Amino acid sequence: MTPSKPQVLRKQERDAESRLNVIIVGAGLGGLGAAISILLAGHTVHILESASEIGEIGAGIQCLPNSTRVLTAWGMEPALSQHATRPRQCNMIGWKGNRLSEMDFHSYEQDIGTPFWDFHRANLHQCLLDRARELGATIETNARVMDVEYTASVDPKVDTTSAIAVLEDGQRRTADLIVGADGINSRCREILLGHPDPPLLTGDLAYRLLLNTEDMMKDEELRGFVEDPQVNYWMGPDAHAVNYVLRGGKLFNMVLLVPDDMPEGANTLAGNVEEMRALYKDWDPRIPKLLALCDSVHKWRLCIRPTLDPTWSHSSAAFTILGDAAHATLPYLASGAGMSLEDGHVLGLCLGRLKNKSAEEKSRALAVYERCRRRRTEKVVARGNVQQHLYHIHDGDEQRERDRLFKAFGEFNGRGRVGGEVYREKGLLDETDPLPWRWSGVGKWLLTYDCEADVQEKWLEVEKENILRAAGGGRVAAEGEVRAVL
Repeated sequence: MTPSKPQVLRKQERDAESRLNVIIVGAGLGGLGAAISILLAGHTVHILESASEIGEIGAGIQCLPNSTRVLTAWGMEPALSQHATRPRQCNMIGWKGNRLSEMDFHSYEQDIGTPFWDFHRANLHQCLLDRARELGATIETNARVMDVEYTASVDPKVDTTSAIAVLEDGQRRTADLIVGADGINSRCREILLGHPDPPLLTGDLAYRLLLNTEDMMKDEELRGFVEDPQVNYWMGPDAHAVNYVLRGGKLFNMVLLVPDDMPEGANTLAGNVEEMRALYKDWDPRIPKLLALCDSVHKWRLCIRPTLDPTWSHSSAAFTILGDAAHATLPYLASGAGMSLEDGHVLGLCLGRLKNKSAEEKSRALAVYERCRRRRTEKVVARGNVQQHLYHIHDGDEQRERDRLFKAFGEFNGRGRVGGEVYREKGLLDETDPLPWRWSGVGKWLLTYDCEADVQEKWLEVEKENILRAAGGGRVAAEGEVRAVL
């Protein structure tokens, strides 16, 4: 049975007693996504952005069905469909050009109910910005947050704490809740922890480049990349390469992943085109052909952030974080932005259940938010690290075993959802598919995630625990209260 498309959410109406004034720190994908979801929940949102103007750099970005489900729920499908490319399939290729396996994206879309979309990052960012503003977000630029302070409510009827964002120029902005969405180099994370906490190096960097497809169309061997949009991964010793079409075939996005040789302290640098080409000169001849069309390139250091312990939120329930600030991952699962969008959506759904602005209500909402997001994002970071290894294996026995698994699991491609027992009958272990988005990889839990359903489940869990905790020894009576809640 094909799942129905997600329901487009309508903006809630709230009275002043339950309407939070929320400040979001950072106007990236995660911050804007959180703004949209929180605004749809009926609260007010003011975004503080440290840059002098709102914009997005970068090139291509893949949005998997779990991400497009969120974007559709936010009412963004009409705007985004004008900028999206819908690739037909994903191909896994050895570094010499030998075909290893593939995944039928359109078949998976039929099973899941939402598509695979590829965007130029700037287009996705602009659409999120437009939607946030349409819903009522206000944005302040040149507003770098240096600290967060707390103040108890002056209203004796409301037991709550407000948070104050202290800006670099000394100005202060007060809110019922501050959300830190300031990316991998997060100041908000360090404020919450109370000490410096730099991202962890992964040993890899990414060359990112965009090619004009007019030049590719002149070459018989390269034309197919444009005419039949697909996502392609080449894997080789210590490196891999990814490419796909953007903007209706006008641009071709390439990302080359190689060992990190950037100087200490650098995160983004202009790259040397000749140096980049030399790293791939012996690969599948199509890659040197593509790189010959490149005039300039930037390279980006790849870092990760393990999840934040012991909690993502301040004890006052007036400050929390999301996205890369909480759990930055390698891009090898194409899920970094998707996790940020999910974070924002879940946070908005939780805040949408508030009955008032009390500390108790906010604490419950943030507890459910973190319960929904912590384990899932930890699994995504971990699987991204697994993919780093799988994509960079040197030729030899381990590489041949990886390629055998590509082929063995590929026999199930396009068959619809397949249970783990089917793999075991073939001597295969579930979730060991090196093509991670298939059902035999992590597709069954990554691609099918439903924010609304998860919030509903976790909210009932927290409600039940709170009732039992409050009842103490009155176990029988408490269980009756639980049944009433459920």
